Amino acid sequence: MASKVLATNTDLPIKTDKPVHFGKVRAVYWLTEEDSARLANEKNYDVAPGSQLAVMVISDRISAFDVIWHAEGGMNGVPNKGAALNAISNHWFKLFRERGLADSHILDIPHPFVWIVQKARPVMIEAIARQYITGSMWRDYSKGGREFCGIKIPDGLAGNQKLPELLITPSTKGILKGIPGVPEVDDVNISRADIENNFQAFNFSNMSDIDLYEKLLKEGFALISQALEELDQVFVDTKFEFGYVQGKDGNEKLIYMDEVGTPDSSRIWDGPLYRDEGKVVEKSKEGFRQLLLKHFPDPDILLNKDRMEERKALAKDNALPLSVFMDVSQTYTDIAEKITGKKLPVCENPRQEIIDVLGRYGLINESADSTA
Repeated sequence: MASKVLATNTDLPIKTDKPVHFGKVRAVYWLTEEDSARLANEKNYDVAPGSQLAVMVISDRISAFDVIWHAEGGMNGVPNKGAALNAISNHWFKLFRERGLADSHILDIPHPFVWIVQKARPVMIEAIARQYITGSMWRDYSKGGREFCGIKIPDGLAGNQKLPELLITPSTKGILKGIPGVPEVDDVNISRADIENNFQAFNFSNMSDIDLYEKLLKEGFALISQALEELDQVFVDTKFEFGYVQGKDGNEKLIYMDEVGTPDSSRIWDGPLYRDEGKVVEKSKEGFRQLLLKHFPDPDILLNKDRMEERKALAKDNALPLSVFMDVSQTYTDIAEKITGKKLPVCENPRQEIIDVLGRYGLINESADSTA
């Protein structure tokens, strides 16, 4: 089973002349100028001349509370998780484009774990939309907070209740320095006024694009929410990311990037159980987060940002039961197949498959040992 899991995605023999950029789940291999230009020409990608391209490889790793978790038996990732996340994002990005919302950074999908993407200039905002009061918003509200990201919240709300309207509650993407009133820490809540007063610091090209990003966030949320409602699932809240690219015409455009509508970036609830019993059954990573909070005797380690070193040690030193990872795998597989209406492709040896398919794109170092 472990051979079917892609836990490490930073050591593939992909041709690049820059360090591999990686986060908790994805790795980005920046292509050389020559390979970027060659691929754009050969594949007729809609990119401006000189655009830098990259190979983005997803892994099966699972992060929660900003640390990576592992399971017993040397299991360092969740089977099918990477393929599920990409399949869901591919589905929504395609729908967004077909419905005339906006493009994404994805140019090509050579393998279930791989995207060929155009380098974008990111907007430095985690664009969060909430339709229900839960998670960090409910924790703040239950302690008496009545203002969230500069928005006044009425009294009398109950946990997991549907909000009167969709709320946009952005936070910072990364640590931003020198912005008045915005703490220099990652993922801190901000208001629309913060963005308007410092739009260039957040990487917006102009003030009017603030309205455009909110419009694309609302339209994207509505599209996914309606589609999930037809599947009797509840789209609770989500995080989008945006950036700028140039097409062949040389014009700059605001696009969706990263991933959208996935169990990693969203909360999704089982519709019948919520509707008929008021019961929340997670169809997202939130179920895994809640399990961790119950699994360890001191959940404050997971919630308190001042205890990050203890949290890292907790994740490193504690292998979770294998059944936990298999349950997460089933959740991700089920929701991916529901959303896409297709069986999720099973990768027997994702690492070798990626090397083989990218070899056909001329993107593998010939000196590399493909059996590694």
